[in-house]
Amino acid sequence: MIDERERRIVALDVPSFEEAEKIVKTLGDEVIFYKVGLQLYTSAGPQVIKYLKELGKKVFLDLKLHDIPNTVAETVSVASSYNVDMMTIHTFGGFEMMEVAQKRAWKPDGNQVILLGVTILTSLDQAFLNDFLGVDRNLKDEILQLASLAKSAGLSGVVASPNEVRDIKLQCGEEFIVVTPGIRPEGYDSMDHARSASPKEAIIMGADYIVVGRPIVQSDDPLKSAREIQEKIRNGLSQRP
Repeated sequence: MIDERERRIVALDVPSFEEAEKIVKTLGDEVIFYKVGLQLYTSAGPQVIKYLKELGKKVFLDLKLHDIPNTVAETVSVASSYNVDMMTIHTFGGFEMMEVAQKRAWKPDGNQVILLGVTILTSLDQAFLNDFLGVDRNLKDEILQLASLAKSAGLSGVVASPNEVRDIKLQCGEEFIVVTPGIRPEGYDSMDHARSASPKEAIIMGADYIVVGRPIVQSDDPLKSAREIQEKIRNGLSQRP
């Protein structure tokens, strides 16, 4: 059973360790789970992961790895040694890449890292799939195909928009984890996410975890915003079918 407060992952999408540290101190004990993405990891590297783990926080390392199987597997192994709790690799890397990466996703304490496959980025839409990639398939069908591939390769779950959560759960099982990014509170600009939803909507749709960045870290009152989103999660859980 997932702790209710762990369902809210705050994205530390900032350019420096100092800015990340300021946000974490502001949010204090309210937030348990943080996402470290490419921007912050490029700037601060393992330092920021070590800092968060020393505070007893959970870490979602979102690097969306996509390379030849051996390179991704070795990178996952190194990242796992930092005791991260969750990581991402691209499903477009193929079955072999995902399978060998999963075998290396183990922490020093013997616990497995939750390895997630990124399906179609939430900034992309049907036109991208058809016109840019030249794939003559419905966007949701493509995402379901990628989710099934990820499950077959042994991954714990996928990253997908709220719109696809129910279908992924039906096809891959309720235990298959779905993390949804691009979460925006009601009335908040979706910005660069073409397929987004509110915290409450995403949870009702079945998302296991939601990732929220700018609505919290760029808020005038980050702590208040984090608490409001947590309340929306609580409401969503109570309204699940």
